[in-house]
Amino acid sequence: MDARDTDLKKDLNASLQARRELGEEYESALVDSFLEKVDQRIDGAVERRMRRQFAEQQMTAARGSRSPKATDSWGERFGFGIVSLVLAVPLSAIGGAVANLPGLIVAWIGIVGVNVVQAARTTPGLFTARRHDHAEDDTWQD
Repeated sequence: MDARDTDLKKDLNASLQARRELGEEYESALVDSFLEKVDQRIDGAVERRMRRQFAEQQMTAARGSRSPKATDSWGERFGFGIVSLVLAVPLSAIGGAVANLPGLIVAWIGIVGVNVVQAARTTPGLFTARRHDHAEDDTWQD
């Protein structure tokens, strides 16, 4: 676990402790504050990734070869799964603390949704139906 994960865990613990001390009237503000920090972390990660991909495209264009293939390594998928699970813990805690079971369900729907989108992005054709073109199957027999 790197320093940023430790900082995020400390922020979550501080938010939960502040909620216990301040009461429910500050719960919304505390949750919003923590989610803003998570959002900033995600934005930073996306920005770094976009910069890296842009730099790779520029290097490829400078070399005169075709554009780079989208990264789809096992390590990237594994890393995304780990990050997803690490973020699932605080999101589950917040969802469960704020809205009990419905909040927990909404949090996990979001987590699963993000992973489905990532799977569709990294595996083209994953969710497309494999169709056979049988014109004779669609005709009526007399």
